[in-house]
Amino acid sequence: MVQYEGRYNAFDPSRIETYPLGERSNKVTLDDLVFPGALDTLDLRLPAPIQRDVTAVAEAIVAARRSKKPVILFTGAHLIKNGLGPLLADLVERRFVTLVAGNAATAIHDFELALIGETSENVPAALGEGQFGMAYEFAYINLALSVGNQQKLGFGETLGRFICEEAFARQILSLVAREGTPRPFQHPEISVLAACHRRAVPFTVHAGIGTDVIDQHPSFDGQAKGGCSGRDFLIYTEEVSKLGEGGVVLNIGSAVTGPEVLLKAVSMAANVGNAPRDILTVDFDLRRYDPAQMTDEAAQGYYFRDQKSIVTRIPQAFGGRGLYVQGDQKVTFPSLYREILKQL
Repeated sequence: MVQYEGRYNAFDPSRIETYPLGERSNKVTLDDLVFPGALDTLDLRLPAPIQRDVTAVAEAIVAARRSKKPVILFTGAHLIKNGLGPLLADLVERRFVTLVAGNAATAIHDFELALIGETSENVPAALGEGQFGMAYEFAYINLALSVGNQQKLGFGETLGRFICEEAFARQILSLVAREGTPRPFQHPEISVLAACHRRAVPFTVHAGIGTDVIDQHPSFDGQAKGGCSGRDFLIYTEEVSKLGEGGVVLNIGSAVTGPEVLLKAVSMAANVGNAPRDILTVDFDLRRYDPAQMTDEAAQGYYFRDQKSIVTRIPQAFGGRGLYVQGDQKVTFPSLYREILKQL
């Protein structure tokens, strides 16, 4: 538990009441997931210009991997909530992605799917009752991070080990499991965290404090969350430093965290002589993109960090190319997956 000895009054999280995760109402179940073999059942039609960009991105990814260059993918939590995790996990298994990154919510949703095969809490139904984010099993993540921090591990690596390594899982569960809570992970095969751990592909988690449901619990350890996430930032930056001869960076549905993390990482890499060169940066999102607004502080688009950093500033600074793929990621990402496999 976080301890405070300063001059102000602080909330006492020991007062929090929790309930078993299995009793929670969820919006996403196994039936909502998109698996590699099911693409033929989806309507993946895109406007011709967007389809051309998706095909170009797929060609660049395949070319980069054939040349052993990095392909970094940063995603917001909605890719997992939209059921697209199995497609990303398959790209990891096929080694088309060299690093997966996300915010803590991305990892939490993936963790829930691995644990019980469901995710995406019905927030309006729970919030008014004071139960939003109060499932007991979030203590699993907090205790895992406490152990991971003691062992000087990263956030994603800790959860990957928890899902995949029996001895590590037993260590965590001996500290936290109680009657009525699930012990083994029921569906590790659908987890991106697990796929990354199996393939030794980093899954880096870039977390804030007070931004996630795990922070609401008596088991929350801010030092552990920050320590594990801080190590992940350095793992991420090390991968960015390998972009000196090219590669691809994808940002999928992350409006702030992904762009800001990449911006700092490329600056650090450049500072030590490993600036990214001739890279392709790609931003997938729903909003309209107007290049003219990227330098106009009076324009709304100037404040869209993903468009300004991913599509404009970073590629311009380092002689690369930036693309914006506008559309629903439930169409654009499966389309990208399909085009990558076509290149084979």
